[in-house]
Amino acid sequence: MKVLLLKDPKDKDSGPDLYVKELEFYGFEATSIPVLSFEFVSLESLFEKLSHPESYGGLVFTSPRALEAIKICLKENSKNEAWSKSLKQRWNTKPAYVVGKATASLVEEIGLTPQGEKSGNAEKLAEYICSREKPNSSALLFPCGALKREVLPTVLREKGVPLESLTVYQTTQHADLQESLSSYFSQQGVPASIVFFSPSGVRFCLQHIQKLSGDSINQIKFAAIGPTTAEALEAAGIPVSCTAASPTPLDLAAGIQKVLHVQNC
Repeated sequence: MKVLLLKDPKDKDSGPDLYVKELEFYGFEATSIPVLSFEFVSLESLFEKLSHPESYGGLVFTSPRALEAIKICLKENSKNEAWSKSLKQRWNTKPAYVVGKATASLVEEIGLTPQGEKSGNAEKLAEYICSREKPNSSALLFPCGALKREVLPTVLREKGVPLESLTVYQTTQHADLQESLSSYFSQQGVPASIVFFSPSGVRFCLQHIQKLSGDSINQIKFAAIGPTTAEALEAAGIPVSCTAASPTPLDLAAGIQKVLHVQNC
């Protein structure tokens, strides 16, 4: 049975796609199609803020892309040297809050220690942060995307926990998305399940998928990596058969297996 993953083929620069690998373990034939492109912005401003740990109470990351922005900054020798010599150690005296395992592993790659990785979504991370931070303390630095949801900033604001957001990337549709989807459907047919990984993916892909699937769309079991993406699908009128218990390859594969196994009984 075929499963279409609407995400970049790999989460990291090397190694197998863990989502594909986990689904193959359950006997599914999974394919990833890149949906999003990212343009990084305000990198000088980002590093300027990172150069002053004393001004902040810690860091917040809800996307791997925010860490990619930092890694781009650190490619410059002078910045990398400053980071390695003192900035990294100074930031390590403060919390680096993260939403999930993928983001946590990237935080570790730049030499910091992540906290809150079991949260799984912005709402739970906000609760976790509020349980550890005192109101009116130093602001937490939040490098984020232009399309960030307001859930985390709103909860922190209501609890009096200062947050300083900085937009470091913008999300656009991948240049090859439409062609990739058309090619997939013409060569492999209508998949048993399609997995969405972001509300942006819903916005960019759904219309093409509806057109390519035709009447067969009712046979597809739609899955979401988390509640935010599930909400975007439901708002677009698409029934969600499976939402991963947490945004990991294991939980997603188990959820899809359960849904498709029920369908096949």
